[in-house]
Amino acid sequence: MKGPGGLSLLVCLAAVGLIAAAPADPPYRAAVGLFQAGEPDLGLTPAPGTQTFTVFAPGETTDRFSNGVVLTPFKGRLYAQWQSSARDEDAPDTWVAYSVSDDGETWRAPVALAHAGEGGVMRSSGGWWTDGETLVAYVNVWPDGFQSGAGGYAEYRLSQDGETWSEPRRVMGADGRAVEGVIEQDPHLIRGRLMTGFHLRPGMIAKPFYTDDPLGLTGWAQGRMQNLPRDASGAAAEHEKRLSREIEPSLFQRGDCAVMVFRDEELSFRQLASESCDRGVNWTNPVLTDMPDARAKQSAGNLPDGTAYLVNAPNTDRPRMPLAVTLSDDGRVFDRSFLLRGAGDLQPLRYEGQYKRPGYHYPKSIVWNGALYVGYATNKEDVQVTRVPLSALSSDRP
Repeated sequence: MKGPGGLSLLVCLAAVGLIAAAPADPPYRAAVGLFQAGEPDLGLTPAPGTQTFTVFAPGETTDRFSNGVVLTPFKGRLYAQWQSSARDEDAPDTWVAYSVSDDGETWRAPVALAHAGEGGVMRSSGGWWTDGETLVAYVNVWPDGFQSGAGGYAEYRLSQDGETWSEPRRVMGADGRAVEGVIEQDPHLIRGRLMTGFHLRPGMIAKPFYTDDPLGLTGWAQGRMQNLPRDASGAAAEHEKRLSREIEPSLFQRGDCAVMVFRDEELSFRQLASESCDRGVNWTNPVLTDMPDARAKQSAGNLPDGTAYLVNAPNTDRPRMPLAVTLSDDGRVFDRSFLLRGAGDLQPLRYEGQYKRPGYHYPKSIVWNGALYVGYATNKEDVQVTRVPLSALSSDRP
């Protein structure tokens, strides 16, 4: 069957998004045998010089839940942002905290970036961006709380000194209207354009976005990407309609292409990935990779020499450990991996709370002062940072 201009009907339907394009090869893969199932910490060992520091530890008179740790450097200091609550994850009393360090090792006591909402409104960490002169702090706002499933939106605060902040304002789209979605926690500058993901409401439907605004405040446009279908029926179907299969994306660059990495909600315990080679406008259909993942938020990026990396728990089961950084010189084959934190040095979970469990949760990473810094919440209560010298991650090291 022919369509306009003699094209086949299938090609025409695919072009307008009425049918999915044929599955593509995954944008990347893990080298065979890289992770040794059954071995302690999957057979991984730390890179030389790896160190871990504590930003915040709970006590009898403090909040006991922390998660969503995000790092950024600004004017010679390192900043950590996270969400905090008295006991439970996604509780109405959740607020956004941040702390500052001059050396990445010793951290100031946390202070509030955004206080808990009222009337069921919840606020959670949205991450950072900076052009070097202005620090942007994103905060996600959930008007009906997270548990309602209705979704939320992003707002931002600005600072010139990392201590005093402007009043919050909505993140704006290219159409001049506020973006109706929460922002993912780590924007990346790729080919001169800022890219990240938003989870659009109603619900949380992950979509790629890009902007040419150097501060990431306005001009956000949605990239074209077709979400994968969800495998759900019956009582679960309505819930699944409001949550895309691919969620919580991160990004790395490979040549002229941006690769977006997703958590897979279909319990494959592998990462999903999509790529764009036209500066974020068009994206391939997400495909399943062979990179193992404990179904959690992860972090991707590039080292200064262009090496691509993935920070996650490369486990094919629910425990979010070990935490590892896995690297690729070409962005296609990830062939070396180093332990960041393992089962052997996991401190006990000290306090009970909803959705709390042992492990290393929701890592986000940044390169600063010759090292890779990874922030995460241990057991969803300790805010911690692991630092690895860049020289120890090189494929050329002895």
